[in-house]
Amino acid sequence: MTSDSTATTAAAAGTWKLGDRTVHRIGFGTMRLPQTGPALVPHAVPRDREQALRVLRRAVELGVNHIDTAAFYFSPLRSANELINRALAPYADDLVIATKVGPGRGIDGEWVEHARTPARLRAQVEQNLRQLGRDHLDLVNLRILGTDSVAERFGALAELREAGLIRQLGLSNVHPHQLAEAQAIAPVVCVQNPYGIGATPEQDELLRICGEQGIAFVPFYAIAGAGRQDGAGEAEPAQVRAVAEARGASTAQVRLAWTLHRGPHVLAIPGTGDVAHLEENIAAGALRLSAEELALLDEAHTGRAHADAAPTG
Repeated sequence: MTSDSTATTAAAAGTWKLGDRTVHRIGFGTMRLPQTGPALVPHAVPRDREQALRVLRRAVELGVNHIDTAAFYFSPLRSANELINRALAPYADDLVIATKVGPGRGIDGEWVEHARTPARLRAQVEQNLRQLGRDHLDLVNLRILGTDSVAERFGALAELREAGLIRQLGLSNVHPHQLAEAQAIAPVVCVQNPYGIGATPEQDELLRICGEQGIAFVPFYAIAGAGRQDGAGEAEPAQVRAVAEARGASTAQVRLAWTLHRGPHVLAIPGTGDVAHLEENIAAGALRLSAEELALLDEAHTGRAHADAAPTG
């Protein structure tokens, strides 16, 4: 696919409001941008800098105004935040840059303990501010590991929101009870959880809860599925392949289109380090699936989810 003026833009996916900011429902995730191969691993091979900058600029050119990032998205020589700063600053007024706090990585790329104190969370917020070259962050998602209380951590971010360092708050990798706990402290504008064809019933339930409450549901790994940060690797279900072949689309496009069809509050943030793949992902926002196609893909979804939820003995 070539980078020409006829490429589908992000506007084809429609819009949703992240708090008081309107974004196109298909955005861009930067996790894969700093390196080639698997993301979030030590000693990754840095991606060519100019290639990464081209991808970011092309995304915005095609109407993407919701970019997902994190300070812990880096490889040797490359940081997603600093690439965004270099490629896109000064930032357009309609651009929403969402980042995450909680996880931490040492300079060698190894994972360290999650930030759990107000001081460490503030330090991560300030790190994102410095790298992005901003005086405030549009949206900060608190990423959680486990099922314990989020009150102290989310409360700390709510205080930074009151201080003007953060505009909007969200949650990542959470359970329904944690969402309810956070909402009692400050408004939650989005939930960012793993979701796609084959996701578990609990994720379906959280998607439903968010829709009822007007909260954006922002899936990650919508294309990769169980491959997670390594990317898609296992064989596609027959139903996904059948719809892709009938439509002349890629299986990744079908997965993204199905995800967007799950509700008007569902956003997508597929990531890539390749301009052609970026354009293909954005074009998925224009793919309108029929009732018959959705039913077929739902079969793949519930069959996989039930298999994942079944006891293993």
